[in-house]
Amino acid sequence: MSNTIFDTNFTFPGQKSVYKGKVREVYALEDDMLIMIATDRLSAFDVVMPKGIPYKGQILNQIATKMMASTSDIVPNWLTATPDPNVAIGHACEPFKVEMVIRGYLSGHAAREYKAGKRVLCGVPMPEGLKENDKFPTPIITPATKAEMGDYDEDISRDDILKRGIVSKEDYEVLEKYTRALFQRGTEIAANRGLILVDTKYEFGKTKDGKIVLIDEIHTPDSSRYFYAEGYQERQDNNEPQKQLSKEFVRQWLISNGFQGLEGQKVPEMTDEYIESVSERYIELYENITGETFQKADTENIHQRIEKNILEYLNKN
Repeated sequence: MSNTIFDTNFTFPGQKSVYKGKVREVYALEDDMLIMIATDRLSAFDVVMPKGIPYKGQILNQIATKMMASTSDIVPNWLTATPDPNVAIGHACEPFKVEMVIRGYLSGHAAREYKAGKRVLCGVPMPEGLKENDKFPTPIITPATKAEMGDYDEDISRDDILKRGIVSKEDYEVLEKYTRALFQRGTEIAANRGLILVDTKYEFGKTKDGKIVLIDEIHTPDSSRYFYAEGYQERQDNNEPQKQLSKEFVRQWLISNGFQGLEGQKVPEMTDEYIESVSERYIELYENITGETFQKADTENIHQRIEKNILEYLNKN
């Protein structure tokens, strides 16, 4: 089995701080430069699994950076370089404290709320008479904000965001405009691959000079839900579940093995065979989403490779 990158402990010239998220590690350098390293960690139910998935970090990083390149004409982003398959380098930003979630279909969280009888989500009305995975007449924006305590995201309405001063009205209107434009472009890209972009989330930040830019990942299977377009309507008509292209398959495996991230539950053992199958599934996701054959990076000395490529970039710039 291939080597994985589970965590990093680099020291770069001009380094000021390191932030370790569930999957990405972010090194802040002088001159407002950020180095984001996508590890092979796998997170589900807000829990990081004990073993890495070969090539997962490369896959997420390369999908995100390709998608940023293919949307940079409509929305500016933080990215300036990708010197390594697992690495993105760009401008430091002050992140907005909301995630812009946009939904084209009644799926996931929205479907669960709808099933419970709710017809308003984040202040946005949802029409009567829908069933799970039906298309909304128009995509709806359902923002989320981090809870004051803990890591869970909380639904929040546009009115509450403005009322609580989380984002100014002027900035929020830009976030909405960018979110709709990105989702439209993402929908077109997906359609060209025989896919449906069901829902996704975008995160934005502000540069030092006050420009609003797209940050974090975009249109990856970890941040988005895709359906296969072929057979979609037939499955809806027959009340059958949709064929999904997301990391939902990992969640379902965990649930079937008695784990949903609840207190007292133990992460089931992931055998080498299972980890290999997850890696192969992520490669399949990559190839379906990008329409390109996945080229495996050399993982023999993965930490050395990443460090060398970053240092070479820093020395040139």
